[in-house]
Amino acid sequence: MPPSRPRIYQAWSLRDLVYRVADAAAIVAGLMVAVRLTRAQVGEPLVTAAAAAIILHYLVAVANGMYRSWRTVSAEREILCTLATWVLTCPLLFGAGALAGYAPDFPVRLLLAWGFAGAAAVMSLRMILRTILRTLWARGYRVRRFAIVGVNQLGFELAKSIEASPELGLKLAGFYDDRPGSRLPPIPAGLGARGGDLKDLLEATRQGQVDTIYLTFPMRAEGRIRGILEQLSDTTASVYIVPDFFVFELLHSRWTNINGLPAVSVFESPFYGIDGLVKRGLDLVVSSVILALAALPMMLIALAVKLSSPGPVFFRQRRYGLDGREIEVWKFRTMRVCEDGPVVKQATKDDSRVTRVGAFLRRSSLDELPQLFNVLEGSMSLVGPRPHATTHNEAFRKLVRGYMLRHKVKPGMTGLAQVNGCRGETETVQKMRQRVQYDHRYIRDWSLAMDIQILLQTVPAILSGKNAY
Repeated sequence: MPPSRPRIYQAWSLRDLVYRVADAAAIVAGLMVAVRLTRAQVGEPLVTAAAAAIILHYLVAVANGMYRSWRTVSAEREILCTLATWVLTCPLLFGAGALAGYAPDFPVRLLLAWGFAGAAAVMSLRMILRTILRTLWARGYRVRRFAIVGVNQLGFELAKSIEASPELGLKLAGFYDDRPGSRLPPIPAGLGARGGDLKDLLEATRQGQVDTIYLTFPMRAEGRIRGILEQLSDTTASVYIVPDFFVFELLHSRWTNINGLPAVSVFESPFYGIDGLVKRGLDLVVSSVILALAALPMMLIALAVKLSSPGPVFFRQRRYGLDGREIEVWKFRTMRVCEDGPVVKQATKDDSRVTRVGAFLRRSSLDELPQLFNVLEGSMSLVGPRPHATTHNEAFRKLVRGYMLRHKVKPGMTGLAQVNGCRGETETVQKMRQRVQYDHRYIRDWSLAMDIQILLQTVPAILSGKNAY
């Protein structure tokens, strides 16, 4: 029989069990509150519904990663994922109830009350548990002493990150490295001290002074890592390898698992799972509201475009969308030409091709309003890297490193680059490079709060009219 392949498993803990039990209790509590508010009758259908809700919520939560460690994740993100998990569970539960013939037993007011009460319960209990855990860790409950093997920049960054999060319940025992002190960089003041070489670490571990060890050597030092691991195997300490992925230009890096084998993404989109659903929901709601409010102004703009110069009302141009797939972006026509071929000249200041109505539309960015239809159909988002003409993409992808990575997300009507002044013509490679840097930063650091902030900052950016021509 061939030897079994080593696998890497997700760690389970008592905390995971507490979270699962707490979710089940919150769901039942939400149902009881709904029953009390609506004065519904308690019977077998309610018991069945509660059991089904717990099971479905558990399945959705596992799929969304709700039972992973939230130690280093913001409270905002945790509460958002908790709410999204319950929101996804509700239609599944109600649909299953309808198929099973339980719908007549549940009045609409009870379902609505359970939906709201359940959301409040799961979020409140999650925040209570979060507060309790962080308070215990910050006060030293079950503090674990850790050591860092490797006096290097990665080790310093790791120590700073852990020090900035006392709720992790970790205390630094020291840095350890076999190299002579003359070859080691100085340890930043206040960060810790060198505890010695590997022999000193082994002795400290055997005496129970170190519980966890982090190896921060570069990935190229495989032989050195193997030798250290062989020696550490004679201890009972938990050992982790911290890969120096920061040497690469990571674009929303995350771990994944392929049939038991771990892999880390270098270039990846942030919009997977709950995050993708949340962003899509924001796009649909906000774009629908804006379209409803702008319907009459858009009709007036269309009339003005048609009467001001010969040609179509809308201008459609091929641009790159998600994953570099070609899409058609809609705009109100602002020029006397509709270029969409192998040569597309960017608009310049006082461009003779721009009509009088078009000049006003471009300064006010009203020509972009038809892209709300692109957002509704799903080819664009409200916030994201601005799409460029296909011919410009093909030119700049050869000149700007990582240019095509901006297409790991849907293009947006506005973006981080635009609210930071990178609008208008990109007549130099440096201007495009700066825009791409902002696009990469958006993908790396995305959050729902960032999208909302960019949308709010777009209004003054438009009113300023800077580089809009």
